[in-house]
Amino acid sequence: MHRSGATMAWNVFKFCTALRGLGSIMILLVLGVVGVTYYAVVLTNYGPALSAGGLDSLVSFLVLILFHSLLVMLLWSYFSVVFTDPGSVPPNWRPTIDEERGEADPLVGTEFSNVQTDPNQRIRYCRKCNQLKPPRCHHCSVCGRCVLKMDHHCVWVVNCVGALNYKYFLLFLFYTFLETTLVTASLLPHFIAFFSDGEIPGTPGSLATTFLAFVLNLAFALSVLGFLIMHISLVAANTTTIEAYEKKTTPKWRYDLGRRKNFEQVFGMDKKYWFIPAYSDEDIRKMPALQGLDYPSKPDFDSQ
Repeated sequence: MHRSGATMAWNVFKFCTALRGLGSIMILLVLGVVGVTYYAVVLTNYGPALSAGGLDSLVSFLVLILFHSLLVMLLWSYFSVVFTDPGSVPPNWRPTIDEERGEADPLVGTEFSNVQTDPNQRIRYCRKCNQLKPPRCHHCSVCGRCVLKMDHHCVWVVNCVGALNYKYFLLFLFYTFLETTLVTASLLPHFIAFFSDGEIPGTPGSLATTFLAFVLNLAFALSVLGFLIMHISLVAANTTTIEAYEKKTTPKWRYDLGRRKNFEQVFGMDKKYWFIPAYSDEDIRKMPALQGLDYPSKPDFDSQ
């Protein structure tokens, strides 16, 4: 039994190491898909159609405007997730009162004798990082550290998704779905033409790129739609993927403030910033949840 446990720990370690090694490969893969799509939509099909005149030119112009607008927002959101730290526990962080009662074992030992907390509540401690864990914080085995309000580790963005970049991740999903849906719809007539009896204009290379771009974007649109629906439900309940799994048997959730406030806990209160990967200075100053260390809860939760 002991040998089996040791083997499992070793396999998990190798798995986490492999995920770290995927870093630049996944970014290059994303950029490769973008490159193939750009070549098929802009350079092969709708770019040349601008000079055709009439309705074809108008349709091509509208498709290219939408395509480039969504592409800019997609890449902006993507690299915001990649390069934004999801949030780490500040050095020597100490809670005034623990927010997650009964979720973990109470701290014991002389090293925690100076921590002032409510005796009826419990504090979480990470034995891997050897530090206290703020509310909604979890340890990531891939990153090797505790992440504030961790949702999951995403290999596509080569980063953890947590308190400080969760909004950017959601926008990345949103704009990816819109972009891939637009590409799928715009390349659909060209895809159908592959199965017609008529002659298809273009070189073998351009035709193959168009076919590949359609298949890739259709696959991404369908898969991203599922993830987007799941995360919309998580935002509506003010929870994360990890928390949703942990509280399957919990009928009530202390951080569920109502859909509007739950949405604002992720996207902020300033509507002008809801659809861009950034926050207003006022939201950052007034909303502690955006910093990942303190979260408002239901006023009547403890009494219940």
